[in-house]
Amino acid sequence: MTAYDSALDFGLLFLRVVLGVTMAAHGYNKFFGGGRIPGTAGWFESIGMKPGTFHARVAAATEMAAGIGLAVGLLTPVPAAGFVALMLVAAWTVHRANGFFIVKEGWEYNLILATTAVAIATIGAGKYSLDYLLFRDAGIADLLHGWCGLVIALGLGLAGGIGQLVIFYRPPAKTDA
Repeated sequence: MTAYDSALDFGLLFLRVVLGVTMAAHGYNKFFGGGRIPGTAGWFESIGMKPGTFHARVAAATEMAAGIGLAVGLLTPVPAAGFVALMLVAAWTVHRANGFFIVKEGWEYNLILATTAVAIATIGAGKYSLDYLLFRDAGIADLLHGWCGLVIALGLGLAGGIGQLVIFYRPPAKTDA
């Protein structure tokens, strides 16, 4: 292993852990912070994601599972797909009307999180990951990065996010003020 390979694998570890822990923290907060599941459920209902309690639990669990899965590098394209689905739904339901920039509560942050997760799935989790530890000799390692990683992360994520929006999202009626 060259110094470049070692630095690349460490860089991937660093990126995966920061991105994954960030997402997991959002899920943890939905379960245990502020308004917890009931508060999150009420907010989800108010933005058109019904039933709110179901979506609060699914979002919190998915954020924690995708975050932890990406952080440890386990079946990396699958948690990356979770990032895509979560961020697509968040961008569409909450941030779309605010434009691109996060300073105006736009969808910029959602795009960065989803894109970074897909990029990690495409590059691979690196040697400091459970994917490498568990699957490097198992014959499926090649399915966990490259074009396969990209297609799984993006395809599964888009299908999950779009499916959730089509099935459950009902925008609240606009009221004249």
